[in-house]
Amino acid sequence: MELSEKLVLALPKGRILKEVMPLVRLAGIEPEPAFDDPASRQLQFATNVPNLSIIRVRAFDAATFVAFGGAHMGVVGNDVLMEFGYSDLYSPIDLDIGHCRLSLAMPETAADEDPQGWSHIRVATKYPNLTCRYFAERGIQAECVKLNGAMELAPSLGLSKRIVDLVSTGGTLKANKLKEVAVLARITSRLVVNRPAFKVRPAELTYWIDRFKEAVSHGQAA
Repeated sequence: MELSEKLVLALPKGRILKEVMPLVRLAGIEPEPAFDDPASRQLQFATNVPNLSIIRVRAFDAATFVAFGGAHMGVVGNDVLMEFGYSDLYSPIDLDIGHCRLSLAMPETAADEDPQGWSHIRVATKYPNLTCRYFAERGIQAECVKLNGAMELAPSLGLSKRIVDLVSTGGTLKANKLKEVAVLARITSRLVVNRPAFKVRPAELTYWIDRFKEAVSHGQAA
């Protein structure tokens, strides 16, 4: 990466964006007005920092952009970090936002099944790698059906009796007559940095790591 290249911060769309923006602003980064315009179709935005821009992408893609050098740093849930295991991602800070859990859920009528009797199961999930590892560690072979959304439909439509998905309040599961039966991991969002970029531009990236650390401390104290 060229030293003259602008730093790029990858932020995830959706719920986490609303939670992370107070920290971004506390760190001293203010995006151009179009960033807050719901009608804007822009994907990259200038900021008040001349050598820093923001891209707004899907949560899974934020990790990919940083891992492959399209962005220098980003905000990524540790669910995504565990799923992809990118070696070029350095995660120096837990931002203490995006709290939820990655859970196994089943229909309420089958939720009392004893997992000790499972040997080969099918699971619908957005996280096939993480899910297969979790069950393999317990001696269970999991056939993972990859879905990117509407996971709760899988049991009622006969696709899979079990799902692994992010759970916040549990309201969606309850509305679809599903019950949370195990927690695979507790999830928060992290600041991640591209390792090769950090080697080339340590002073710049350390500066922003420190600014985000201060922002998190300030937010926790508020």
